[in-house]
Amino acid sequence: MAHLGVADLAGTAQAAYGRDLRDVARLSGGSKKGVYRLTLDDGTTGVAYVWRASEDYWPEHEPDPLFGGASGRDLFLTAHTALSEAGMCVPRLVLVDTDVVVVEDLGAEFLEKQLDDSETLERLWDDLEAMHRRTSPRYGRPGTLQPLDAPPVPDVVLERALGHLKVCSERVPRITAERDRLETLLRQRHAVIEPREEYGLIHGELGPDHVLVADGRPVLIDIEGVMFFDVEWEHVFLEMRFGPHYRPVAGLDPARTALYRLAQHLSLAEGPLRLLDGDFPHRDAMREIAEHNVERVLAESD
Repeated sequence: MAHLGVADLAGTAQAAYGRDLRDVARLSGGSKKGVYRLTLDDGTTGVAYVWRASEDYWPEHEPDPLFGGASGRDLFLTAHTALSEAGMCVPRLVLVDTDVVVVEDLGAEFLEKQLDDSETLERLWDDLEAMHRRTSPRYGRPGTLQPLDAPPVPDVVLERALGHLKVCSERVPRITAERDRLETLLRQRHAVIEPREEYGLIHGELGPDHVLVADGRPVLIDIEGVMFFDVEWEHVFLEMRFGPHYRPVAGLDPARTALYRLAQHLSLAEGPLRLLDGDFPHRDAMREIAEHNVERVLAESD
């Protein structure tokens, strides 16, 4: 996949800063959008998010109505507004264009390199707790909430997990052998969940690689997955990604947590396997993620 260069983003730099563009560097990590550091003729920098087909490494597939469309300029802007209103720190907008958004370059390190900084971590957990307290009687993206009579969140998660189980069982013999057991386990965990009528605001994919640290303040990035949802979904992911640095919270529903843990491991096995069907460059890392989550899926039991 060819990356964008100075000629491709010179107009964006002019529109954002009124200056000539000296250099462009594609930053690592993006699979649905391109993330580029723009270096201007005076040495200052900005960051451009680019949503174009040429920047999307994911093979074509049937879209997931709630999760699968978690990319795009409009989702980014809606999420940016929702997080800002919730008091979360996000990069300042510099320019909004048709398929490009330019934000400030904070020149900050990722939190994954500062996990021993207890003060920053505590600030993140406090910020997230406040964010999760922002609620809605309907779930979904802040700008397109699902109707009140939409299927309950656990039903949505179950159907999605069954789809991921089907795909994984077609590609991973060890899961093929355990498919019936795993399907039964998913349905058993789903069956004991009690109804809920309120959902919290979540990031949706918050690992330490999606948090920058600027002057000791956690700054959220890769925010297109922001939605109102069961907060247990977020906490399962946080526990997976932060490991011993995760701060548990009281009041989570253990039934939802159990279902969502298995569902997320299935998702994190199926997604990387599908991404490897394309030309995603960081292939070893994707294989490791898929293998790790296959093992975690198989380890789940009654």
